[in-house]
Amino acid sequence: MLAESKKSELLKLARETITLGTEAKKNDINFENYSPVLQEQSASFVTLKINKQLKGCIGSLQARRPLVLDVAENAFAAAFQDTRFAPVIHSDLELLRISISILSKPEKIDFSSETDLIGQLRPHEDGLILQDNHHRGTFLPAVWESLGDPNEFLAQLKVKAGLEKNYWSGDLQIQRYTTESFSEN
Repeated sequence: MLAESKKSELLKLARETITLGTEAKKNDINFENYSPVLQEQSASFVTLKINKQLKGCIGSLQARRPLVLDVAENAFAAAFQDTRFAPVIHSDLELLRISISILSKPEKIDFSSETDLIGQLRPHEDGLILQDNHHRGTFLPAVWESLGDPNEFLAQLKVKAGLEKNYWSGDLQIQRYTTESFSEN
């Protein structure tokens, strides 16, 4: 669990990165300015909303770089590279709300059938990574708020991964993770 002061630092970093991006500038991060806990390798997602509507969401599933760099890079990508949305512009900044989710290490779920898998899901706790050959998708635990039924959660994750809702295969792989999530007020 991150201290509130560290969460505030990361939210400030994300906002600063996005603000500079609207001015076509890059945020040059000096790692020495951050505590060792924020320099540890971690995976994160940055979610952007305007008036409670999604404006961008980009993240990492595996810890490959320091948390401060991961948050900054994902904030920039969510604001300017999420192809589902128009890039954030300076006039969006006042309404923009930033959320950050720090992911635990994903762990494989062993299951014998779709019913077995659904029975193992922990609603409102599990984030899932679904993979079948080149099809891959993830839902953060926050998605349970809008897809509270485990059957529908899994069906929509399949669709997100480019599969049919009722698709099933012996090659299907599922991993779960949890998040520590926090947002701007």
